[in-house]
Amino acid sequence: MRIGLLTEGGYPYVGGEGGVWCDRLVRGLDRHEFDVYAFSNGQAQEDAGWVELPPQVARVRTAPLWAAEEDGAVHGRRARRRFTEHYGELAAALCTAAEPGAAEKPGVAEADRFANALHGLAELARDEGGLVAALRSEQAVRALEQACRAPGARRTAREARVPDLLTVAGQLERALRPLSLDWYEEDGLGAVDLCHAASGGAAALPGLLARHFFGVPLLVTEYGVRLRTHYLTRPDASPAVRALLAAFHGLLTAETYRTASYLVPGNAHARRWQERCGADRAKLRTIYPGLDAAPFARVGEDRPEDRETREKRDKRDKRERTGPHTLVWIGRVEPAKDLVSLLHAFAEVRAAEPGTRLRIVGRTSGPEGEAYLGHCRALAAQLFPDEADGPHAVGQNPVSFEELGGPGAETTADVHAGATVTVLSSVVEGFPAGLVEAMFCARATVSTDVGAVVEVIGGTGLVVPPRNPRALAEACVSLLRDPERRARLGAAARARALELFSVEQNVAAFHGLYLETVARTPVRRLVLDGAGDMQPFAAPAEAHVPGHWTEPTPRAVPTWAVETPEPVTETVR
Repeated sequence: MRIGLLTEGGYPYVGGEGGVWCDRLVRGLDRHEFDVYAFSNGQAQEDAGWVELPPQVARVRTAPLWAAEEDGAVHGRRARRRFTEHYGELAAALCTAAEPGAAEKPGVAEADRFANALHGLAELARDEGGLVAALRSEQAVRALEQACRAPGARRTAREARVPDLLTVAGQLERALRPLSLDWYEEDGLGAVDLCHAASGGAAALPGLLARHFFGVPLLVTEYGVRLRTHYLTRPDASPAVRALLAAFHGLLTAETYRTASYLVPGNAHARRWQERCGADRAKLRTIYPGLDAAPFARVGEDRPEDRETREKRDKRDKRERTGPHTLVWIGRVEPAKDLVSLLHAFAEVRAAEPGTRLRIVGRTSGPEGEAYLGHCRALAAQLFPDEADGPHAVGQNPVSFEELGGPGAETTADVHAGATVTVLSSVVEGFPAGLVEAMFCARATVSTDVGAVVEVIGGTGLVVPPRNPRALAEACVSLLRDPERRARLGAAARARALELFSVEQNVAAFHGLYLETVARTPVRRLVLDGAGDMQPFAAPAEAHVPGHWTEPTPRAVPTWAVETPEPVTETVR
């Protein structure tokens, strides 16, 4: 099967968000062929290059969303008229769509109007060579203004002023850049058997057009719902800008959900958001992200092999019962992780269990993360003055801030190996991959009830309300004082992680969904094999199952078609 993998800011770029699970998926499905269509999110990402690609990646085509590539298209009078008509229809759909937070959802009329306008713009871009100049023109701003002033427009749309219209037009130009790409040809996305968008939004837009132009089925995976992310951004924009952009993203999401053959949320939290945004339950298939358990096997299993090893383990357990404990936090340092509450909770832990240490291991994310890390360091110094064993000894703070790869923290597994309890203190969380890694290491965990945490833990760890340092501290202390309970929870957590969150289950689930999607899609083109039989895609799934059916079977040919026929008339001489 030939799969068109659509990504935004991720695979195949180094360090791209979501690139890790895409890479594992592509490598795991080595029986299929992949064409990668990727949007980059900045010059730095492009300069960093790509990850090493496996041989099943046949082609990679990229385009920047952060900068518009000049297409050189010059529209004549008829093309400009077509653009004004379709862009005006799209703008009218935005101005009449339900406002964010309203009880009503986009109606059928608005959805059809939006879809027809989107397809019309895509067809115009295909015919004329692009829309970059048209989307940036004064003509687009005037069409948007006319739609905002038209009868029936929402109140927030009617209140839009010239700066608001310019802002919205600029954002629409950025969002509609994929329409001007040359990906929508017979030898491009028209040649794949299935489009798999690694996220909603811009990544899914080429899949919508491939479905429109060629009938290619679309599969959309959302480990974080893009529409929800949009609702949480741009808080400083005017009401008109927020309403119009929310209407655009809402209608684009609704069209994506309507067109896709299947929607794949990464957890029940994302699934509920998709249903709230209008997804059909019959299309939803939950597939958890797949993490590689191999790097954590040494720590997670940790089984004694002989008497000497067993004696060392008994001594270690004895020291653990009486000696100092270690709490470990691993992740990306940012305000959403709420390390401030963790530090205040640790102060109560130290009061109940003196000698306990806290290791905060992670990297910052941009200037905001650097500032937050500095604030946390200052708070730790204030809450825990350096302690010393005697008047002539050098004091040491019980809280350490480290980076992965630093001294004593070579890998994530090494960090978890020294943890008595692993802690997650976030106030906002999607799928907690770091928590799954702790489960692979058979570590007892204390987490806040956010995102998909409860779904991931499933009773193998303690969960407390977010922004509640006292509850967090009490849960940590209860586990620190009960080693038998920690061992039971850790063993159960590892078993659950291996069953639900491994790479193997993720790859197997997507493989089955790929076959189901193609099986339910009408044949778009007839491809014949050497025997003249119809071949739906390049490598049929049954060809990889050993058996006599993997060998080509000669077609039964009647004898009258093989023997040389006798002429029915005499040759005229």
